[in-house]
Amino acid sequence: MIDLLWLLLPIAAASGWWAARYQKRPQSINSSLSPDYFKGLNYLLNEDPDKAIDVFIKLIEVDSDTVETHLALGVLFRRSGEVNRAIRIHQNLIRRTTLHPQQRSLALFELGQDYQNAGLLDRAEELFQELVASNTHRVLALRQLLAIYQQEQDWEKAIRTAQQLALANNEHKHTDLGISCFTKKISSNIAQYHCEQAEDYRRQGQGDAAQQAITNALKTDPNCVLRASLLEGQLALERRNQKQAIYAFARVEQQDPDYLTEVIEPLQTCYQAIGQPDEFVRYLRHVLERYGSVTPMLVLAKMIKLQQGEQQAADFIVKQMHKRPSLRGLDYLLDLALSKTDSITREHLLLLKDMTTQLLENKPAYKCRHCGFTARRLHWQCPSCKQWNTLKPVQGIDGE
Repeated sequence: MIDLLWLLLPIAAASGWWAARYQKRPQSINSSLSPDYFKGLNYLLNEDPDKAIDVFIKLIEVDSDTVETHLALGVLFRRSGEVNRAIRIHQNLIRRTTLHPQQRSLALFELGQDYQNAGLLDRAEELFQELVASNTHRVLALRQLLAIYQQEQDWEKAIRTAQQLALANNEHKHTDLGISCFTKKISSNIAQYHCEQAEDYRRQGQGDAAQQAITNALKTDPNCVLRASLLEGQLALERRNQKQAIYAFARVEQQDPDYLTEVIEPLQTCYQAIGQPDEFVRYLRHVLERYGSVTPMLVLAKMIKLQQGEQQAADFIVKQMHKRPSLRGLDYLLDLALSKTDSITREHLLLLKDMTTQLLENKPAYKCRHCGFTARRLHWQCPSCKQWNTLKPVQGIDGE
């Protein structure tokens, strides 16, 4: 609460900032502050925020010039984690019948953010929709609605809201990122929402609907071909159309070879199903020679072990490790060595094997290029920064 007090001391300046931000505000800041204002600050100093709020609420009833102060105070409470107190302040502002329409809409927006932070998404959604309908703070409200629908994974609403946001941004010349750049980003996000729909339809066994969602994604943003190819391949594989799946998965190499690790296993399933394991081996050798990834090396080593024996597989791994050192390669090499060693050597190797296993268990497989978030599995939307299509396989000695 002391931190909150230090933020409140320059509150008059903060009020001026609010007025500048939202423009055309009819009220001006009174140069002389009421004694009740300092009484409220005193309550905050003594860590009694509820009494402070009571004072500030009474203060607004007799002094219309403190509206900006109350808005700023509510924001400060929310940012310090005191969401319930922020809600109380903003609700009392809205109940004030003499509040100017612009100030009321701003209080509604802040209250919507309070509800959103508190996890009351239905209430937040209702307030933001009211602001969109009244065409006040439309762009800001649409952005918050979009965040809610992404959190709820309501992709149909997310698509419609993102389309509205793109139009509203162009109409209002909102140029945080530049209009063309912003529109491109929105289109990319909408394509991802269509892909999320395709994933849902695929899990529900609705293949035709999933294919239509993929088509919609490509129409919205032709650059989302990578995820679309993966989805088309998975869909074809589930329909036992292995040749179509191979065609879809093979496109990934041209689209983004960093994601080849995602198609190795399903491609192996496809080639085995159509009785062409040698063709799959040729594909693995091509990928390994051109990109040097660890996953195709390990899959190829396992196939060599089955066809030619453990020694040939070990020789192959050693040769590849000279070219590209890899913790996963070392781990597999230890597996091979453990199968044919005496008890003393085996004990030493088991120790090494335990160490490599623990290292690999704690190593992330993917990393976000935007915020640095790491994960064990692929996320198309970063769980941390919420950006789309930013996670890529980790490269290097402990990755690919």
